[in-house]
Amino acid sequence: MAERGFAAPELDPVAVADLAERARRLRGAILTMTTLAASGHPGGSMSSLELYLTLAHFAEVDPQRPRAADRDRIVVSHGHTSPGVYCALADAGFFPLDDAVAHFRQAGSVFEGHVERSVPGVEWGTGNLGQGLSAGVGFALASRITGAGYRTFVVMSDGEQHKGQVAEARRMAVKEGLSDLTVLVDCNGIQISGHTAEVMPVNIAEGFAADGWGVIEVDGHDIGAVYAAVARAVADTFRPVAIIAHTVIGKGVSFMEGDPEFHGRGLTEDEYVRACAELGVEPMLEAARERRGGVTLTPALHHVRGPRVIDLGAPRTYTREKHTDNRSAWGTALADLARANPAQPIAVVDCDLAASVKTGEFAKMRPDAFVQAGVGEHNAAAVSGALSTAGVLTFFSDFGVFGIDEVYNQQRLNDINEAELKLAVTHCGLDVGEDGKTHQCLDYVGAFRSMFGWRVIVPADPNQTDRAVREAARMPGCVAIAMGRSKLPVILDESGAALFGDDYVFEYGVSTWAREGSDAVIVAMGTVAGAAVDAADGLRDEGISVGVCIVSSPLDLDTEAMERVAEAPWALVVEDHGWRTGLWASVAEWLVLHGCEARAVPLGVDGYQSSGRASELLTRAGLDRAGIMQRMRELLAR
Repeated sequence: MAERGFAAPELDPVAVADLAERARRLRGAILTMTTLAASGHPGGSMSSLELYLTLAHFAEVDPQRPRAADRDRIVVSHGHTSPGVYCALADAGFFPLDDAVAHFRQAGSVFEGHVERSVPGVEWGTGNLGQGLSAGVGFALASRITGAGYRTFVVMSDGEQHKGQVAEARRMAVKEGLSDLTVLVDCNGIQISGHTAEVMPVNIAEGFAADGWGVIEVDGHDIGAVYAAVARAVADTFRPVAIIAHTVIGKGVSFMEGDPEFHGRGLTEDEYVRACAELGVEPMLEAARERRGGVTLTPALHHVRGPRVIDLGAPRTYTREKHTDNRSAWGTALADLARANPAQPIAVVDCDLAASVKTGEFAKMRPDAFVQAGVGEHNAAAVSGALSTAGVLTFFSDFGVFGIDEVYNQQRLNDINEAELKLAVTHCGLDVGEDGKTHQCLDYVGAFRSMFGWRVIVPADPNQTDRAVREAARMPGCVAIAMGRSKLPVILDESGAALFGDDYVFEYGVSTWAREGSDAVIVAMGTVAGAAVDAADGLRDEGISVGVCIVSSPLDLDTEAMERVAEAPWALVVEDHGWRTGLWASVAEWLVLHGCEARAVPLGVDGYQSSGRASELLTRAGLDRAGIMQRMRELLAR
């Protein structure tokens, strides 16, 4: 066979014949695994198989080092064709074929129904269509930013090509000059509901060409033609290239070919025997069934991560002489990190909001690492997630309503893919101000509550923001930092010094007591924490002793702090967030799970508000100093 890397312009006839024979045998394996599991997607797996074999055998990947830093990245966007992916990877030596066949779609097996990053050779977990090209753009950007120099290949279906996110990714690839990115589209004309021309027609080749891609069309079952097309694409150093591979669903089995029914169902055992006869392969169903009773030999390839080794720089301390917004403190800390770590690959992905989310200084410092996505938030979120897994400290900054609510699924997939994304969202809660209901992100904690890997930080003032941003940069996994819009006074301790000032060190999951008190406790988060402290000071002047606990990690509460909260006669939970899913939900959950009888009362947002100044909106919601004081008086009067 030819060497890896597609340097040779074409394959010799012997290699073509060898791979064609492999494809024939592997079609039998695809049918065995989907028949055994009584589910799966054999049709598309059979139409994509030659594409997968070509990449698995000739891209710069090493089955013995599936996570080598300089490997080519192969992303499969139509993850439901996992049987074809697993067969091609096994044929290239990533794991035993028998293991994938026997344990396909079995509980506890790594060989899931849609490809997952835990499988050796799989770069990104997909299946939610339209995600793969964005991930590929992220990997290609990482290659440029790190200087690693690898290539990225993305295999896609034709049925996903009309999705808006795909168009966003196509345009970003051209704008960023990602000439080392190649797409292969399995154009079999079939999707789950029928023929693509009837379900949702799209001119695939014309779409790529119109956005500036090179386009090559080939017979997707001719391995020699597929290889030559990829070699041409690799040799094109001026633009990304899309290879439109015309294929037949269910290729190789007459009663499956061109039939939408076999997009998503396995064969009956009688059909399986007939299909094996047509392919000229020995039925292996019974042998696979026997192996299925054993254990999977291929372990999940998880990504063990520790804290990033990085210079956090010198923290800045803001004073009450000049109010500062948390978003400006975030932008300044970001720039400080870039200055302190000149050799560290860092990227910021922006969605046309740099002036508002305060990433402009970073953009001036590192223009090649500032990725402007326009208003393509879905693509931006997925690009950022993939980019973060490839050796780049990646920040995605946006308004909360766009960086969380609009891209909920993309952030969920970043979680599933064990990404390392740092999400900095501003204009959260009612503190978005005059923009009104459509821009009020009132679930910046609640949205992540239903995920399993994201951590959320809600800083209370510019000083805590500065230190939280620096710490988040070295934290493993996905971290969201949620901020408002308005300028805030620095929160002071009881001696009049900055509470989160010079000696303060941010620790994720640790709460801070701003005031001590015996009559009740206010548990506060984020923008309204300063008002909560002012309310406690006002109540003290009335002879009421109220403690204030400021929580910055609402999904991971501080046990020691919560034990103190649980001892208070009343706990008033104050937040610029929908109270049913934010901090109050976390406090109530903790109290219930720990068998406490403390009375925790919410004071948050109970509905979308109108346009207006943030201060006016917070006043209307009872989240200003006067409102908090009044609510506490009512509780203590009971």
